[in-house]
Amino acid sequence: MLDLERIRQMTKLASYEAGEGKTYLPISKYYRSDFIGLALIKNFFLVSIGYCMILAVIAGYNAEYLLNNAHKLNVVTTVIAVVAGYVVLLVLYSIVTYIYTSVKYSRAKKSIQQYYIDLNKLKKMYDREEKRNIKKNTVRRKRA
Repeated sequence: MLDLERIRQMTKLASYEAGEGKTYLPISKYYRSDFIGLALIKNFFLVSIGYCMILAVIAGYNAEYLLNNAHKLNVVTTVIAVVAGYVVLLVLYSIVTYIYTSVKYSRAKKSIQQYYIDLNKLKKMYDREEKRNIKKNTVRRKRA
């Protein structure tokens, strides 16, 4: 026999899994520190690649000047400026990444908690029905 309340609960859970759950359920597999650490590692590599690309574009744009004035450039000052720029950019992006991932993780945890509450409600519905079926079967066996 169909239980409408159980069907509603299953539909609610399925719509969550198809919508919000697609982004939040994978996050729930991580501890907070692991999730944030993984995001910071990704951030490090992406910022490094992006910074190298920006430097390559700047060097390409100023290639003629660099080649004509290579003997006049102060290499130590230039390297210090490039490294300092990289460190500043990396720190700024790491702070933004940390804040963004922390907020994302906390939102996911709140959403997942409600999902598990609804999942437990569904389990209790199944357990109640199973108990009813067991009682019916034992009564039928006694009569037979």
